[in-house]
This record gives sequence, C-alpha cells and structure tokens, in this order.
Amino acid sequence: MISGVVEAGCDEAGRGCLCGPVSCAAVILPEGFQCEELNDSKQLTAHKREELRRLIEREAVAWAVVMVEPDEIDRINILNASIEGMQRALSKLSVRPAHILVDGNKFKPYLDPVLGMQTPHHTVVKGDATFMSIAAASVLAKTHRDELMASYAEQYPGYGWERNMGYPTKEHRAAIAKLGPTPIHRMTFRLLP
Repeated sequence: MISGVVEAGCDEAGRGCLCGPVSCAAVILPEGFQCEELNDSKQLTAHKREELRRLIEREAVAWAVVMVEPDEIDRINILNASIEGMQRALSKLSVRPAHILVDGNKFKPYLDPVLGMQTPHHTVVKGDATFMSIAAASVLAKTHRDELMASYAEQYPGYGWERNMGYPTKEHRAAIAKLGPTPIHRMTFRLLP
C-alpha cells in the first residue's frame, strides 16, 4: 500500500467454473488495516471466509461486489468479463481510489466515471497473498458467489453446486451428462470432458 494514497484492491471468484456468474469485488481498506488471518480466499475455510466477510464489510472504507452473468461471459469471454466486472465494482465504490491493485497479470486502463480520468493500476500475480486489499476483495468475491451458488443449487438440484460451487468436478460433469446444461451454464465452456 502506498502511504496516504486511497488504494482499491480488486479480485474475482468463479473464473474457472462451468456455470454461474463470475463474481468481482473492489475493496478500499483503512490505512494501516491489519488482519493476520486475511489471505487468499482459496486458502481459508468457508467458516473463516464468512467471519472475514463480516469484518471486511464492517471495517472497509468502501467495498462493492458485481456479478457478470453467464450470457455476458459467453459473449465477451471470461477474461474480459472478469476485467469488466472488476471495473464495474470500482465504479460502484462510494470513495474514489487514487490507485488500483489487481490480482493477476491482466487488466485494462480504468476510466473513473466520477473523476473523468484514468486511475493508475498495477497487476500483481498472487496479489491476494501479498496485499490486504486484494485479499479482502478475494474474500468478498468468493463469499458472495458461494452464497449465490447455494441458492442456485436449490433451484437446480442434482448438480452438487452447494459443494462444488459450479467448478468442473466429476460430480458436476456427471450431472451435466445426465441432466443436461441449465440456463446458468456457460455454453462457450467445455462442459463435458
């Protein structure tokens, strides 16, 4: 974090899934914020992620989560959908960041709709294990998406989404072979091996 600069961390969840949206989050943490437990959301238990979600949503200066739906993912591809979603999340923040940290190695210049100018950004591979704001965005993206996938599991039973969250597990692929794809499957993805 750059001292004295309002910085937003961005990350996504669900990029490798066969169905459902990609969840994208942006978080601005207070300067000096510390939480030893905060790390890449994939390294945490579901219970710990939920605890951290409550902490982040309470303590963050600003946060936003945006879902990019499967039809848009199919139309513009998953990389563009992830970038677009993170930029939409940035635009929803109640505080304007002066700098953006993005997990990964791909992003596009972000034109702030309020300020009318580009906000500098840096991409960081494994940034969710390096920067608190990216780790916080990782946790929010993952928990919000998991919550949504659990509700979809009730709407479309038999795919095991309450366990696999839409990732390409054997269980999920066997269900696609047996039951066929649902309206929330990403039709441009390889649904069956």
